[in-house]
Amino acid sequence: MRSWVYAAMLLFVLVATLPLEIFLRTRVYARARRLGAVLLCVAPPFILWDVLATRAGQWSFDLSQTWGVEVIGLPVEELMFFVVVPIASIMTLEAVRAVRGWTVGDEPGERR
Repeated sequence: MRSWVYAAMLLFVLVATLPLEIFLRTRVYARARRLGAVLLCVAPPFILWDVLATRAGQWSFDLSQTWGVEVIGLPVEELMFFVVVPIASIMTLEAVRAVRGWTVGDEPGERR
């Protein structure tokens, strides 16, 4: 059961932020191209940093708390972390924007 700890935490983060998409209409998932662009900017540098730090022995992962599947030397859950956390962050930002009424110039129907 301990092998599901990391994955369960990531799932909890996604499930906990999903109501923001539904009830506040943040449209994070609806704008797939934009979300993909953000993930392409965020994930690669942090994954590289994580790989290099792990190989240098600066930190490691408790494999008893992961599935034990590694890709490029990192547990697959660690790679998922770099997708889940940015999604949750964007979702939170968009939720705050929705509640506070903040605009940034990308609102539907706005001319450029």
